[in-house]
Amino acid sequence: MSFHREVIGVWDEPVEFPVTREHIIAYAEATNDPTPEHLEGSVAPPVYAVVPAFRTMANTTMAAVPDEWMMRILHGEHDFHIHRPIVPGDLLRCRAKVIGIHARSTGVVVSTMLETVDQDGVRVNDQYFAGFFRGAEATSEGETGPGHAFDESLREREPDLVAVQKYDEDQTFRYSEASGDPMPQHLSDEFAQSVGLPGIIVHGLCTMAFTSHALKNPQRLSRLAVRFSKPAQPKAHDHHLSLARRNRLRLRNCD
Repeated sequence: MSFHREVIGVWDEPVEFPVTREHIIAYAEATNDPTPEHLEGSVAPPVYAVVPAFRTMANTTMAAVPDEWMMRILHGEHDFHIHRPIVPGDLLRCRAKVIGIHARSTGVVVSTMLETVDQDGVRVNDQYFAGFFRGAEATSEGETGPGHAFDESLREREPDLVAVQKYDEDQTFRYSEASGDPMPQHLSDEFAQSVGLPGIIVHGLCTMAFTSHALKNPQRLSRLAVRFSKPAQPKAHDHHLSLARRNRLRLRNCD
């Protein structure tokens, strides 16, 4: 079966999401967040922005995917464009559309745009999600998300900030509950191995949340974009998260 190109450019129906202080706290705790304002629930961490949009992101993306490939999705890239922080009491409306399907040398990328507004219709954030299907084939059509390639010249200088993050053994179970992401490759070794993974892998968005911990004032963040290059396991080594200029982030293994 082929990927469903007819859904490209079609917005889905918006979904509403009420933001509570308790849920912000639960997400902050599930991502080992050290920021006091996040742990007291007065403002949401930057990557919390995916939680209200997660259901529409998943449903809209999967509408483009043949049935036999749905459970083989990997998170390829994510790009947040943040217009304002999320706070308790927000009633958010989220919608999504597939913007492109593209063949790559090792599989297929489905790119989805997400739009979140508040109860007054004011833009809160935009997001671009890339779902990767290793080994799949498709005819390319549509657009990809905005580019966010790392400036190679920055590799020659020391990072501005460095944070060290340890994955807890129960990290994926805690994150799954707080984020509403039930994908089994994060919860079952048996399933993860059945789709070619070494075992349970950490949610890409959980590792993305870790990168924001390097910021002294994450509420000033206007864009956070990453490419997930390798699955991480809860029992693997700690990782260094390095922040370079212009809010460009890179993640490297720490042996």
